[in-house]
Amino acid sequence: MRSVSLAGAFRDEARQNLALALPLIAAQISFVATGTVDTILAGRLSADALAAVAVGANVWFLPFVFFMGVFMAVSPIVAQRVGAGHAAERTGLFVRGAIVVALVLGVGWTLILQAIADPVLDLLALAPRVRAMSEGYLRVLALAGAPFCMCFVMRSAAEAHGLTRIPLVAGLTGLAFNAGAAWVLMYGKLGLPALGAVGTALATLAAAWVMVAVYGVLFALSSTLRQLAVWRWERPRMDRDMFEIASVGGPIALILTAEAWLFIIGALMMARFGGDVVAAHQVAINFASLTFMVPLSIGLATTVRVGHAAGAGRSDEVALRGRAGMLLGAGFALVSATVMALAPGRVVAVYTDAPGVAALAARFLGFAAVFQLADCVQATANGALRGIKDTRLPMCITVGAYWMVGLPLSAWLAFGTALGPVGIWMGFIAGLGLAAVGLSWRFLRRAPLG
Repeated sequence: MRSVSLAGAFRDEARQNLALALPLIAAQISFVATGTVDTILAGRLSADALAAVAVGANVWFLPFVFFMGVFMAVSPIVAQRVGAGHAAERTGLFVRGAIVVALVLGVGWTLILQAIADPVLDLLALAPRVRAMSEGYLRVLALAGAPFCMCFVMRSAAEAHGLTRIPLVAGLTGLAFNAGAAWVLMYGKLGLPALGAVGTALATLAAAWVMVAVYGVLFALSSTLRQLAVWRWERPRMDRDMFEIASVGGPIALILTAEAWLFIIGALMMARFGGDVVAAHQVAINFASLTFMVPLSIGLATTVRVGHAAGAGRSDEVALRGRAGMLLGAGFALVSATVMALAPGRVVAVYTDAPGVAALAARFLGFAAVFQLADCVQATANGALRGIKDTRLPMCITVGAYWMVGLPLSAWLAFGTALGPVGIWMGFIAGLGLAAVGLSWRFLRRAPLG
């Protein structure tokens, strides 16, 4: 009887998790689509514009991932307060403090990028025209640090209350505005001058502030979030707020940054094997990244569900909800991995019809199928651990798996054996697999069932 009731509890929890996760999946895809739209528009303008946007976006990406990780801490912190039944005014004081922290760190993000723009671009030895366009693009995009950090806070606060449609609406609005503004400013429509790559950066900057405004409106319209009074000025408890955000969010930021660097360095290693190999790798990793939006969103939803239970002191629910999220991630991984393994040709055909690239990309997708299994489990296990604000040991597990196992093994297999580029994928699989096992073990040990 207990096994029957437990199975029913898992089914109920899976439904509630997916109800939170589905809008987040759409929101994540809309975010990915923003970069895709910018790339398409730049590519149709000129090869130099495309190169400038690609360079600037990659320099921008690492601090973006880091600060996003820092403010992902807001979700479990607020979720636990909601689960504990804290007064909305008390929770609102923390959220307002987090917004002030976001403004401070966002300005710091801008200043850092402005300071490193010249040295970094000089190291890349770009053609003069591409370098000039890249610098203009990056310096304008750097100004978006503050609004993006504010969006991270408000998104996490909405998610923590289970209101995941709010990030969806804000994300879709930002995507639509960015696409329209980039088209106008890049190409010089509606009587405005054509600004090229800089126009795309201006559109992204404006879209970031539009999303802040949308969040503000949606928070005011929501009867739940209105009580947080996020725009009321009150001296925040900066010392306590910054310490809590840093203690939970710092390790999350390092986890995300370590993962981002793993894939960036992997791509650079692929470049040693020629253009076709790089192109094939890009196809496989892009499709894997797109499908990863699903377990990532399930992990975000799991953080909220586990956080609510942890705040309420219901250890049995913490264990159940974390396991349900991890099983959902593993279940999706089996589906996506099956597609990659059994129909790689159909997937690759969407990206390219170049025979050499397509054949190699289809081969890489076979490895991506195994890679996907580990990646989905580690993403959802990490989400469950965030829900109980357990981020320091998971950081050690993740960074160790990626940098002490995955990356060295990739390099050795690729350049020290006859495996070549396939060795890089095998190293990825080893690193992600070790992280998945370690993170799962950590949660199961922290939250035993029964």
